[in-house]
Amino acid sequence: MTGGLFSDYDRGGFFDEAIDDDGGARHGYGPVVDWFDALTPENLDYHASLRDDLLRTRGITFTVYGETSGIERTWPMDLFPRIIPADEWALLERGLAQRVNAVNRFLEDLYVGEQAILEDGVVPRWLVMSSDGFEREAFNIAVPNGARCLVSGIDIVRGADGRFLVLEDNLRNPSGVSYVLENRATMARVLTGAFAEMGIRSVDDYGRSLLSALRNAAPSSSGDDPVVVVLTPGVFNSAYFEHAFLARQMGVELVEGRDLVVDDNVVAMRTTGGLRRVDVIYRRIDDHFLDPVVFETSSTLGVPGLMAAVRAGTVTLANAVGNGAADDKAVYPYVPEMIRYYLGEEPLIDNAPTYVLWDADQRAESVARADELVWKPVAESGGYGIVIGPSASDEELTDVLAKVEADPRGWIAQEVVQLSRVPSCVEGGLEGRHVDLRPFVLTGATIEVLPGGLTRVAMRKGSLIVNSSQGGGSKDTWVLEDQPGSHDPGAGGF
Repeated sequence: MTGGLFSDYDRGGFFDEAIDDDGGARHGYGPVVDWFDALTPENLDYHASLRDDLLRTRGITFTVYGETSGIERTWPMDLFPRIIPADEWALLERGLAQRVNAVNRFLEDLYVGEQAILEDGVVPRWLVMSSDGFEREAFNIAVPNGARCLVSGIDIVRGADGRFLVLEDNLRNPSGVSYVLENRATMARVLTGAFAEMGIRSVDDYGRSLLSALRNAAPSSSGDDPVVVVLTPGVFNSAYFEHAFLARQMGVELVEGRDLVVDDNVVAMRTTGGLRRVDVIYRRIDDHFLDPVVFETSSTLGVPGLMAAVRAGTVTLANAVGNGAADDKAVYPYVPEMIRYYLGEEPLIDNAPTYVLWDADQRAESVARADELVWKPVAESGGYGIVIGPSASDEELTDVLAKVEADPRGWIAQEVVQLSRVPSCVEGGLEGRHVDLRPFVLTGATIEVLPGGLTRVAMRKGSLIVNSSQGGGSKDTWVLEDQPGSHDPGAGGF
C-alpha cells in the first residue's frame, strides 16, 4: 500500500477491521484493500457519482423527521465494504441464534407460561411489569411455534480488543433489512467485477426466508397456502420504503389498516374481487396503534377488532404483541441470565458492560463516573436522548443526572465501547469511521441468520453515533465463504 488511497491512512489508535497494527490488510480484506489503494481520488469520485445516480433513480430513501429542509433523503451508502471472515461469522451466527432462542422462551414464559423466571427471581418481576413494552393484552395469546420474535435485529459492536458485544436488542419492528439487500444490489452495479476472486455469501434469499417463516407461523386453520400481508402505517412512515420493498420481495399485498376488516373474529382484506381472508400479518405498526378497541382509541392506523381475532387464533401477528418487554434497555442486561436459565448454556456473545440505575449502588457508582459513561434513556430509539459522557458538556451531564435521579428506572449507563473502525470514503480519499452491525434473525422452522446484516457507519469524523437519523451511513456487509472463490456470491456479482 504505497502511493495510493491508503498511503496516509491513519488507524487512529482504534481497532481497525481492515488494517492491522503493522499497516497490512487483515484476513479477508487483501483484495479489497489492494483494489481501493489502486484508485485515484478521481476514480473514487466517479464510482461515488455512479452510486448516487443509481440510488436516486431507484428511489432508495429514508425519512428524517423534524427537518425543515425536507424529510426524505437518498440512502447514504459508503463504497468501502465491511468484510467478516467465515470463522468470525460462524461464532456470531451461533451466538445470535442462541440469544433469540432464549428471548423467545422468555416471552413465551411471560405471556402464556408460568412466569417461572420471574417466580425464581432471575429477572425482577417489577422491572418487567413496569416496562413500556409490557402488554397485558398479550396474556394467554399463544404464538404458533413460540415464534414471538419472528424477526429480530440485534445490534452488535466490536470493541477495542476486537471482540464482538451485543449493544441492544430490537424485537418489536426492527428495520433496515431492505437496505442490506439494496446495498448489495448497488455495489453489484457500481463495482461490477472488481472482486471476482472473492466468495461472498448471498443475501438474495431473505424475502423467501421471511415468507417461509411467516407461513410457518400461520394458524393451523389456514391450510397449506396461508395468506400473508404486510401492514404499514402508510407512506409518511420513515420505513415505508422498506415495507413496500419487503412486500414486493415476498410477492404479498402491502396493506394499510383501512384495507382490513374483522368479521366474526376473522380478518379479511378488501380486494377488487371482494373480501379475502388473511392468515398472517407482518405488521410494521407499534402495539398501541394496532387496534383502537383495546389500545389507542384515536388510532386510525390499526384495525378495529384485530386483537380479538388474534386471541381467537384465526390470525397471527408478527412480531407478537408485547415483545417490548424483552427489548427494553433496562431488561437487556438480563438476557445473559435468560440464556443460562432457559438453555443451560453460557452466552456466546457478551453484553456491553451495562449498569441498571434503579439499583442504588450501581447508580451511585455511575454518577461518580458520569463523564466516563454513556447514558441512554430506555424508551428512546434511533440514537435520540443518548449522552456520551466523555464528549458531553457540564450542562449536558447535569441535565442527564437530574433526569436519572427523577426516573432511575428510565435510564441505563454503559461503558464507552471504542467502536471498531472500517476505512470509509471521504472527499479525496479514505478515513477510518466507527461502525456497528445489525444482523437480522428469523425464527421459522429453524432459527436463520441473514449472512451479514446492516453495517451502520458514523460518517461524521470522530462520532460514535451511527444512526442514519443522526448523520450516519451504511456499508455493504460481506460474509465470506469458507473457501473464497468457490461460491457464486449472488446479488454481489463479484
